[in-house]
Amino acid sequence: MSLDKVVGGPAEAVAGIRSGSSVAVGGFGLAGIPWFLIEALLHQGADDLTIVSNNCGVDGAGLGLLLEHRRISRVIASYVGENKEFARQYLAGELTVELTPQGTLAERLRAGGSGIGAFYTPTGVGTLVSEGGLPWRHHPDGTVALASPPKEVRTFHGKEMVLEESIVTDTALVRAAVADRAGNCVFHAAARNFNPAAAMAGRFTVVEAERVVEAGEIHPDQVHLPGVFVQSVVALTPEQAARKDIEKRTTRARREAN
Repeated sequence: MSLDKVVGGPAEAVAGIRSGSSVAVGGFGLAGIPWFLIEALLHQGADDLTIVSNNCGVDGAGLGLLLEHRRISRVIASYVGENKEFARQYLAGELTVELTPQGTLAERLRAGGSGIGAFYTPTGVGTLVSEGGLPWRHHPDGTVALASPPKEVRTFHGKEMVLEESIVTDTALVRAAVADRAGNCVFHAAARNFNPAAAMAGRFTVVEAERVVEAGEIHPDQVHLPGVFVQSVVALTPEQAARKDIEKRTTRARREAN
C-alpha cells in the first residue's frame, strides 16, 4: 500500500461503503465528528447501516441526517442524546438500539482494533447489562420485540465481572485536527474523544483532517493514532475545517469592568 493515503475528497473516500455495512464513527455529541464524511455517505446512498458511535448526532446534523433518511437500521451507542428522531424511531420499533455503558463501548472498540476478542469488566454487573433484558427493539405498540441476552459473569480478584465482546466494523469514519499523508493523526483536546478507538475498530478507516502535512512533520511522540490504522485521508478546505457546530449555546451578559 502506498504511504500517501490522501484521496480526492469525501465522496471518493466513502464510495466503497455498501448497504448493510457496519460503520464506527468518532465524535462525542457534535465534538470531533466527521461532518463531511457523514454527509458524503448520505449522498452516496448506502442504507441498512449498523452505526457504532457514542451517540447518533442531533436532529438535522451529523449522524442525525442518516437517521432522518432511514439509512440506519441498528445503532450501538451509549447515549440517545439530544436526538428526538433517534428516540422516536427506537420507541416506535423502527430502529434496533444496543445501549452500552460509555467506557465499555470505548473499550469494545479499542479491543477490537487490538485483536482482543472479548474482555471482562465490573461495569454493568448486577444490572440488565449483565443479566439481559435491555430492550434492543420494540414492537410498534411499545412492547419489547428483541431484548439483550444474558452475559457470562466471572469473579476475578474477588470482584464479579461481565464478559463483553469487542467490536470490529467494516469501516470507520473519524475526524482529526492534523494528519500526515501516511495517516498518522493528531486530535485537538476534547475532539479526540471516541475518534482513536473508532479508527482502530474499522477494517477500513477514513480520516477527514483539518490540516494535512507531509509524512515526518508530526513528531512520533505527538501521534495520537498511528497511520497503520488508517487507509484513507481526506484533506478539508480551510472553510470546511472551520465548521464546528455546537449542540447548545448558553451565554450570559458580560460584567462591566470596575
